[in-house]
Amino acid sequence: MADFGGQDLEGFRAEARSWIEANFPAGLKGQPNPMMREERTKPSADQEAWRKAMGEKGWGVPTWPKQYGGGGLSGAEARVIQQELNRAGAYNPIGGMGVMMFGPTLLEYGNEAQKQQHIPSIVKGEIQWCQGFSEPGAGSDLASLQTRCEDKGDHYLVNGQKIWTSGAQYADWCFCLVRTDTSKKHEGISFVLFDMKTPGVEVRPIKLISGNSPFCETFLTDVRVEKDQLVGPLNGGWTIAKRLLQHERSGLSGAGGGGRMGMGRGPVQLAKEYVGLDETGRIADRDLRTRIIQNEMEGRAFQQTAIRAMLESKGNSGPSAATSIMKNAGTRVMQERAELALEIMGYQGLGWEGDAFSADELTAVRGWLGGKAVTIYGGSQEVQNNIISKRILGLPDLTQAS
Repeated sequence: MADFGGQDLEGFRAEARSWIEANFPAGLKGQPNPMMREERTKPSADQEAWRKAMGEKGWGVPTWPKQYGGGGLSGAEARVIQQELNRAGAYNPIGGMGVMMFGPTLLEYGNEAQKQQHIPSIVKGEIQWCQGFSEPGAGSDLASLQTRCEDKGDHYLVNGQKIWTSGAQYADWCFCLVRTDTSKKHEGISFVLFDMKTPGVEVRPIKLISGNSPFCETFLTDVRVEKDQLVGPLNGGWTIAKRLLQHERSGLSGAGGGGRMGMGRGPVQLAKEYVGLDETGRIADRDLRTRIIQNEMEGRAFQQTAIRAMLESKGNSGPSAATSIMKNAGTRVMQERAELALEIMGYQGLGWEGDAFSADELTAVRGWLGGKAVTIYGGSQEVQNNIISKRILGLPDLTQAS
């Protein structure tokens, strides 16, 4: 669908505003998106009603094809929806790895039967996905993975171990990289899907320093995978995985709408409460004021760049190697923001538990600690720098030259 002109777009804005006002539960106004929490709880009645409304409308993934339940809207209309959600103090309840990574990848590489089977449930937020990529011996060098997938005639049999499987304890399905040819490295990997309730799938949460368990060990013992759940060609999984990782980096940075740039109260609001204002109405600490302004400027510049990159990707073949730049930049801004928040809180930013600290203060501490992992998962900062140097700057690969 082509972008609307100004008048028509304003008509759509009025429609979006009216629909959100009619369907968004007032009790959820200003609340954080529960999909962004590392620890999940049973959704409230209002949360469930909002998810169903957005899922049926298709506006959780507004630019996805209408034939699979998506909104079928233009990029301009999608921006209007986000603006109106922000205006109403509402969040997008349709998210997770199915939206951020797997769905866009399946739309590009899946066959029609696979799209019909999996995309509608992602659009409605009915099914949650997890990612079976990293292994104990295959992290940054992902192509060294050893999880075996054997052809048993009418099905595959998978054996191996995955680690850092985010949200595996909550997931319904897994998209997974497996080795189908031991004689080749990159060309011996396939991309398969399986139900997490399949016999032989065992999940063990890993408790982190933040006190939460967003990551898991996942053990696969004689796990049956149906032949029709192979995405793309046999031994063609590496190409699909690279595309999926671009979507992941886009989402983690905030460029795809899935980042954490807007979580919690910002440094300006916190500084007014914890530091106070001077006689001119400005934040009392001059040095702190300068650093807050710098972070706010960088955050807004990043968000504008992310929007531009997203719009450019819509007109081409999807996300590019530029997502590595966006991930590194977005991660830095987000981590500096978290550091500022704790500094502003002073002693109250050092709490771990107890009545002396508010729920917001404890959440800020855990968020600061949990945010350290963003530099690593989705490809570490060093991995992103290598991608930038080779695929964007065209620098030689010194590891191969040596």
